[in-house]
Amino acid sequence: MAILNVIEAITHALDLEMSRDDRVVVFGEDVGFEGGVFRATVGLQEKFGVKRCFDSVLAESAIIGSGIGMAINGLIPVVEIQFSGFMFPGYNQIVTHAARMRNRSRGRFTVPMVIRMPYGGGVRALEHHSESLEVLFSHIPGLKVVIPSTPYDAKGLLLAAIRDPDPVIFLEPKRIYRAFKQEIPDEDYTIPLGKAKVIKEGADLTVVCWGAMVRDVQKAIEPLEKEGHSIELIDLRTIAPWDKDTVIESVKKTGRIAVIHEAAKSYGPAAEIITAVNEGAFLYLEAPPKRITGLDTIVPLPKGEHHYLPDAQYIAQELKSVLTF
Repeated sequence: MAILNVIEAITHALDLEMSRDDRVVVFGEDVGFEGGVFRATVGLQEKFGVKRCFDSVLAESAIIGSGIGMAINGLIPVVEIQFSGFMFPGYNQIVTHAARMRNRSRGRFTVPMVIRMPYGGGVRALEHHSESLEVLFSHIPGLKVVIPSTPYDAKGLLLAAIRDPDPVIFLEPKRIYRAFKQEIPDEDYTIPLGKAKVIKEGADLTVVCWGAMVRDVQKAIEPLEKEGHSIELIDLRTIAPWDKDTVIESVKKTGRIAVIHEAAKSYGPAAEIITAVNEGAFLYLEAPPKRITGLDTIVPLPKGEHHYLPDAQYIAQELKSVLTF
């Protein structure tokens, strides 16, 4: 049993899968010799050679396009985009080719490819480094979108993503890359894509979140539970396709829901989740659903970043308003 943080768990998963399946290749900007900007791929080139772990050109469109070509010709590429805010030159390749290949070829070709991207705020980065863009991918049919919140989940979800026959966007919350460690089994295991995790059960309020926000929410609900409130906490894990059944059944039990994410509020993932709850459990609601999110602004530069991200104190205040409605 190893004790790893999130970034180490990702490295471990890549190492494990490259050892198990020689079709898996890893590439991206500086992922080879340097081991990646966050060191997620450190040691892989030395162990597996330059043909299976290598540096790409500094061009996101070329990285994604090359991966698509490799995937439809029998390889399983796992590519890294250094920061999700720089993926837009490759977005065309993702949306117009990777996501549509199965449909376009009527199932003759699929794109078994994972696109890893560090995302989100909280590390005082520069412009284009801190956005939460999960909704841009979740809106596109043909893509799966996965976000881990713990080292254990990072390994299990990444292994499942690599073995998926279709393209998976694997968004990594860089704020928690090295925030904490966790015991992880050395052996192979996967976590099903599309299945949420109920972190704790409760009776008064359903709280849905993912990624780095999970830890902030856990801090926020501690004082509320000391006051006697019972809160059910759900880590969505997969944003597309998301686990609608688990969330709706939870709301039928608690009668209240709040969705928390870093992404901007308007047209964000919370809007979709709350709409589905209104469609599936409206008559069970005892309070208006609540969105606790980032702001409808560009993510501020480091000195203003704390004004953008919902912190534990703000989350607790907003959850209290739902509980006492």
